[in-house]
Amino acid sequence: MNRTTTDIIKSIRAELLVLAENKNKNIISIQLKYTSLYLNSGVPLFQLTPIFMAKKQSKSDKEAKKLRMAEKAKKATAKAAKSGKKKAKKLGDVDSEAEEDEDIDTILSNFQKEQELYQSVTVSICDRPSRRINSSMIGNPIHTKRELLMFGGENTTNGSTHFYNDLFTFSPDSATWRKITSQNSPTHRSSAAIAGHPSGIVILHGGEFSSPKQGSFYHYSDTWILDCESKEWTKIESRQGPSARSGHRIATWKNYFILFGGFRDLGSSTTYLNDVWCFDVLSYKWKQIEFPSTMAQPDSRSGHSLVPCLDGAVLWGGYTKVKAGKGLQKGKILSDLWVLKMRSDLTGVRWERRRKVGYQPSARVGCSMVSHKGRGVLFGGVYDYEETEEGLESLFYNDLITLQVEDNRWYSLSLRSGKGQAQKVRLNKKKGKSGRDEDLEAILNGLLKKANISDDTEDEENADDEEIEKELRKMDYDEEEEKEEEESVCYQIVNKLPHPRFNASTAVVDDTLFIFGGVWEKGEKDYSIDSFYSVDLAKLDGMKMYWEDLQDVEAAKIELDSDEEEEDDDEDDDEDEDDEDEIRDQKLVAEEEEDEEEEESVADEPEIPDQRPWLPHPKAFETLRDFYVRTGASFLEWSISNARGEVKGAKHLKRKAFDLCQDRWWERREQVRLEEDKLEELGVEAVVERDTTAKAGKRR
Repeated sequence: MNRTTTDIIKSIRAELLVLAENKNKNIISIQLKYTSLYLNSGVPLFQLTPIFMAKKQSKSDKEAKKLRMAEKAKKATAKAAKSGKKKAKKLGDVDSEAEEDEDIDTILSNFQKEQELYQSVTVSICDRPSRRINSSMIGNPIHTKRELLMFGGENTTNGSTHFYNDLFTFSPDSATWRKITSQNSPTHRSSAAIAGHPSGIVILHGGEFSSPKQGSFYHYSDTWILDCESKEWTKIESRQGPSARSGHRIATWKNYFILFGGFRDLGSSTTYLNDVWCFDVLSYKWKQIEFPSTMAQPDSRSGHSLVPCLDGAVLWGGYTKVKAGKGLQKGKILSDLWVLKMRSDLTGVRWERRRKVGYQPSARVGCSMVSHKGRGVLFGGVYDYEETEEGLESLFYNDLITLQVEDNRWYSLSLRSGKGQAQKVRLNKKKGKSGRDEDLEAILNGLLKKANISDDTEDEENADDEEIEKELRKMDYDEEEEKEEEESVCYQIVNKLPHPRFNASTAVVDDTLFIFGGVWEKGEKDYSIDSFYSVDLAKLDGMKMYWEDLQDVEAAKIELDSDEEEEDDDEDDDEDEDDEDEIRDQKLVAEEEEDEEEEESVADEPEIPDQRPWLPHPKAFETLRDFYVRTGASFLEWSISNARGEVKGAKHLKRKAFDLCQDRWWERREQVRLEEDKLEELGVEAVVERDTTAKAGKRR
């Protein structure tokens, strides 16, 4: 290296050291200076590189770094001291360090309180829910819990619609309403699908919400789980699940919730759905069911009925829209019946269409069935038929109809006086219930002993006997018990069905059907009905009316009927005659169709086929208790013979015998009811059976 290059290097190093000693924190400025000196010197880069490396390791650079760190620590200390002085000034002589720790604890405590408040559930007794329609109602699925659950709904007042997200419970035993509030609950909505599972949870999915003037609609796609014991809500966070919708239905099969159909209003158009989703209560996950393209499937629909059965779920009816020309759609009410055949392996799930058998209910919508003892029970509904190109005329129903889901048969239910049933019990009181029950228990224990079946532990057996006794007591027609109930809470019992309506919320608790709210319309205006009723499905001895408000409906009938009369008076005589001819023609057609339906129903209804004729058959006016006392031994023998060598305890076999007896009583309930109606028409209000245990006396 020549002297000129060495001098240049020394000069560059000196300038870089000066730059470093000035405590310049920006390393980029040093690099730029280094590059500039290199370009002006003309010295090769490899000779200048050690200068910069040496600069990094220089003593002055290390000292500069220490000074920078010390300055930084000094500023941090000064900032903390300043903050501490401010706190001490505000709080007086309180030590700043202790205060800082206390403040952190307070913040964490507040966070915890806010979380507890968010998850807390508040229960308060209330008079009754406010007026509303399209609420989601269900009986508590916990076996020992007699309780009604109702969530959400909507109400329109003065042209403005308000939605709810409150949860109510109703206890039939005390006739008490309770309001359940929690910040962690689903948002305001109506027409959400709901179903319960025996494990003690209820699922809620979807629903709809609208602006106050109903100019725009929103459909939910979220899923919520309600713990029926604690009444706590839990939102299911899932990436995969059913799309946003309302008007859909959910049924339960084993460890699955089954969801089908619904619709989604997009403003410019309405989309109807026919997809099937299953929610696993074990994994809390949704899975969509895929069907082969060649397999027949139900049409897309909403407002249908979906009730569980042994094979899966039964689908009936609903509403959809079909094409009616270019750019036009026409509403269509469906009356087809399908069965969704479930499998544990969801890839094997299939649809199967059922053919119509015997009596068929008239086509309708807004009458979703609820499940009860192997059958579906529906109330009310509406059928829209096109009167003119500008409007629709509607026919509303208020009848009770049942569907036996296993044999695909429909039956119409009618209210009865209940005198025959009450008198039957009174006549049997001579022996007393306790004596008959003891006789049955002795017979059952004798059969178990003969079959060499050991008893369960005494506590378990007594607990099971108490549970069976409770279920029998619900069905036992005791006039004294009924008097006590009437004295405690008195409600009017009417021997007529509620006012016709559609979209009423219905649910079953044990053997009692509850009907809440509903809609009736006249012309283009809807009228919500604020009412609440119940009917015992075993007795059918009248509707218990908790409250009913029909003022708006009755006023609308009077007003609209008078308007129609004025319009008719203004028409010409010739037009009147033509209209009367048209109406007469329409009535004749309708009557002919009804006559044909009546002939079919008369031909099909007298005898209801018995799917299991080998089992004992209930008698007219025979209660479930009486039927169990009379046939319990036969059902126990059947249970023992069908154990097939399996080790079964006495408790299990007794319970199986009672369940079979109860299923059989409800299975043949429609046929027995027909027999009871015939006897009552003949003036027979009771059937007196001979007491076979009494001593025979001489006949004179």
